[in-house]
Amino acid sequence: MNASPTRVLVLAGGISHERDVSLRSGRRVADGLLAQGKDVELRDPDASLLPYLRESKPDVVWPALHGASGEDGALRGLLDLIGIPYVGSRADAARLAWDKPTAKALVSRVGVRTPLSIALSRDSFRELGAHSILDELADELSGDLVVKPAQGGSAQGVSIVSDRSDLPRAMVNAYNYCDVALVEQRITGVEIAIGVLDSGMGPVALPAVEIVPIEGAYTFEARYNAGQTDFYTPARIAAKDADRAAEAALAAHSALGLRHLSRVDMIVDGAGTPWFLEANVLPGLTETSILPQALVAAGHDLGWVYSALAEAAIEGP
Repeated sequence: MNASPTRVLVLAGGISHERDVSLRSGRRVADGLLAQGKDVELRDPDASLLPYLRESKPDVVWPALHGASGEDGALRGLLDLIGIPYVGSRADAARLAWDKPTAKALVSRVGVRTPLSIALSRDSFRELGAHSILDELADELSGDLVVKPAQGGSAQGVSIVSDRSDLPRAMVNAYNYCDVALVEQRITGVEIAIGVLDSGMGPVALPAVEIVPIEGAYTFEARYNAGQTDFYTPARIAAKDADRAAEAALAAHSALGLRHLSRVDMIVDGAGTPWFLEANVLPGLTETSILPQALVAAGHDLGWVYSALAEAAIEGP
């Protein structure tokens, strides 16, 4: 008698700012798993999720939840608590990567370059004098700046500041998404993302994807609306620079303790140096997302990858 197919619960949706993206990612993961013969259920998490998990006991959970609900470590910690395997990084590693200032500090310790930056809470920004702080930022962080929420993804709340007068608005924009804003020197160069895949044989860097937004900035709209961004896989950089970037991506993945899959966002400057921006423990898996493009470029079938990761999660650790 044939063994029953692996029962996979795909979680998608949630209540974060990235709900719609998550639903699209989850549908594509579910379709890929179904094509591999898995017994798949697609569920939007709500207050009934934990009782449902205890009752139904799926073999593995495939979280396709973007934003805080899927990437800050909370859900993963609960799954650990009730003993259900899941795809992706452990709770502690997810928490480290979710907080951009923390991730930058850990990755810089292993020798990967990351732009000079400062993290400012909303309270400190107000109590220490917004005008004084803005003057210091403009003086000490020379050139263009990037202001972003310290936590979050999909470029929501991110501003590029070329004129000092635009800095206050950029801070407010970031604070709309998080109580801490990260102000970072802007590195100019080729914007790339490198996926890291580990289905049980050790982490491997996928081909670098070069990102060229039509309108100049890789905004939320440019990420998820077809035709607003040109992608080049592999990236149009020298082979030696691509190798350095791949090494940096693997170093970041390891420094943060990530598992199964991640996406490391970087800028390669004119000298060929890769600069770490952030790491994503659950990259977008929509039809316009970067990681699926890299997987296909590396010769992988997407359904096979999603299935292999589910089996790796069941086998542990």
